[in-house]
Formats: sequence, structure tokens, C-alpha cells
Amino acid sequence: MGKNLLFIALLIFAGCKGTSQEKKKESNKEVAYKVTKTDAEWKSELTEVEYYVLRKAATENPFTSDLLENKQKGTYVCAGCSTPLFRSEHKYRSGTGWPSFDREIEGNVAYEEDNSYGVTRTEEHCAVCGGHLGHVFNDGPKKTTGKRHCINGAALDFIPDKN
Repeated sequence: MGKNLLFIALLIFAGCKGTSQEKKKESNKEVAYKVTKTDAEWKSELTEVEYYVLRKAATENPFTSDLLENKQKGTYVCAGCSTPLFRSEHKYRSGTGWPSFDREIEGNVAYEEDNSYGVTRTEEHCAVCGGHLGHVFNDGPKKTTGKRHCINGAALDFIPDKN
């Protein structure tokens, strides 16, 4: 019995990982965006769902966005700052319940590693105001980019092309 206790104690001791000498990984670093507002300003300018999606990184319920079935030609812009993010010709039906695109308007969408829920994903946010948009996955249309930009409709406004 004494050997078993010693073995268990050694196992526990060996499993403990000291971190006092490790460099701390930078997280939640402040980024200076071109459009910055106080939390109160964002809250007063956005709808409740836009605020929680864009500013609190929430996810809207699937199949609830008015933009999900939008088939008009035009540009999807950030609901927080009107930055053009996606074009209608790159939108496709993914079946996930959120507007999906196979590519972004380059330079207007920024990416960050997201380790919430114990899984590593790539979060997308507006490069101009930092608003949370959704996530990008590698299970999109293979004939184009192979990417699926799974975007909260509440994070977007739509501007139709002029005929």
C-alpha cells in the first residue's frame, strides 16, 4: 500500500506543471481601431442584438437573420461602422443557419485565434471598429476558396448595388 501511495504522489507531482519561469502569453491586448467609441456610445447606437454580437462576441440564433435568404446584389457592411466586408457574389447557402461567404473584402476583416469552448477556431472581426463578426472554417466550397466565413447577420447591414 505504501508503494502505491508513493507512486500516486509521484504521478501527481510529475503532472504538475510549474509556470513561474514561463513567459506569459499576451492575451486581450488592446488594439487601436480607426473607429473607437465608449461602451455607452456603442450601446446607444446599436440594437440590442447588434450590441451583443458586435461588442460582446455573442452568436445570434441560427436561421433568425433577415440577411440569410437575401439574394440581392450588393455589399454587406459592418453594422457598427459601415465598413464593406463581403460582396453578394461570394455569398452561398451553407445550411448552417448563418450568412456564409467564401471570401471577405481583403483588408477589412481581421482574424484572431479563439480558444473558447476548448476548441481552437479563427474569429473574424471588423478591422476598422473591432466588432465581432463570426468565425471562418475550412469547410467551404472547394471550387472556390474552400473557406466558410460563418457570419452573424446581426453584425451586418446590406447595401444593394445601384442599377
